[in-house]
This record gives sequence, C-alpha cells and structure tokens, in this order.
Amino acid sequence: MEKTKMQEDVIDLWGLFLSAFISSTIAPGGSEAVLAYMVSERLFNIEDMVLIATIGNTLGALTTWFLGVLAAKKFPAEDLLPQKKQKALNVVRKWGIWILFFSWLPIVGDALCFAGGWLKLPLIFSSIIIFFGKAIRYSLVAYVFL
Repeated sequence: MEKTKMQEDVIDLWGLFLSAFISSTIAPGGSEAVLAYMVSERLFNIEDMVLIATIGNTLGALTTWFLGVLAAKKFPAEDLLPQKKQKALNVVRKWGIWILFFSWLPIVGDALCFAGGWLKLPLIFSSIIIFFGKAIRYSLVAYVFL
C-alpha cells in the first residue's frame, strides 16, 4: 500500500518528536541534527518544527526529572552521596529552578533535570524554565540552518 504525502509528513514529524524526546533522556540522541536537516530542506513550517522538537525534548527532560523524584523516595541525597559529590546538588539548591534553564546542555542537562526531581523542585515552574531553555536552543539551531 502506498503512503500518502500526509502520512509521510506525520511520520517525519513524529520522528522529530521522538528524536527530541530520546535526546533529552539519559540516552544520547541527535535531535539538533534532525531539526537542522528538516529546516534546511524546508520540509515544514519552521515554527511548527521548533515547537515539536521543544515539546519532545521538554517531555524527555521531565521523564528524567520524574526519575529523580522516584530516586529521592528510596535514596535521600544526603545519605547516598559523599560530601564531595554533593557540590552539584548544592548548586541546584542555590539556583533552584533557574539552573534548569540550562537543561539543554549536553551531559550536565540530564543531571540537572534528575537533580531537580531529586530535590523536589516545583514541577510547574521547572517545566516552564526547561521549556524556555530548550525553545531558545532549538530556535537558534533553526535560525542557523535557514
């Protein structure tokens, strides 16, 4: 059975979403490359692609955040980590939800989201800060590849 153009579009956009979601969990991914390709090929409206990537990446970050919440229930940070390793937690404590703006950073972004959940930062405000940080990052990627 032959795929229609609309079916192919839906598959392409879901691919972007899934790439962004996976890139924001503890698994590595290349959502920026997927977005850059789609923008350079002008496959869809740029604002739509940025929004889809941002939503996928934010939901992935919140998955990591919730893993932190689950970990905190069983393993309190102060009991699990040696004093030396608690520096990162102290940074998150100091800056609070604002540090989550940088959740888009490679490697440390996942740790920030995990720590945010572990330290039980407010979910709604954390989500908003994470979303805006990721939206700005994807907007810059899209702009570069226009």
